[in-house]
Amino acid sequence: MNPNATWIRASIIAGSAMFVFALAVAAIFAPQWRVLHVMQALPYIAVIILTGRKSAWGYGAGVFTASFWNFLVLFRSPIGVALAHGAVQRPDEALQLFAALGHFLIIVACLVGFWRTRPAGRQWREFVAGGAIAIGYFLAMVWTVGPPEGVEHIKQALGLG
Repeated sequence: MNPNATWIRASIIAGSAMFVFALAVAAIFAPQWRVLHVMQALPYIAVIILTGRKSAWGYGAGVFTASFWNFLVLFRSPIGVALAHGAVQRPDEALQLFAALGHFLIIVACLVGFWRTRPAGRQWREFVAGGAIAIGYFLAMVWTVGPPEGVEHIKQALGLG
């Protein structure tokens, strides 16, 4: 592995581990979310494997999933409001902030890693397709194995209900 790329791999692994850790802790305290959280962790394993192979699919899944989740949590939920006012007081809010920081690591590392592959047309299509598939999977899991309040959170965040 190129020594200059070591930080990319380490950041993707560390960011994924941070997010999965947050999912695991949340599942301990909120059992109704356990199945969804296990299913949400799976794409991060795929991102680690695929980006290790320098796959545009993996880089896209990492960027899009992490960006989508951060958008929902930081800009479309009460967590974002608490952050903006410096009022993060509850442990679940701090845990979601920790997960968002992990996502920022993934986003930056995946963008730089993908850029270093010198992508052409096909790789850009795979990058976007990987991201679209990952977001579709995330939404499908919320609707199929998540608790009913998960669907309501997503609907509210997307302005659908």
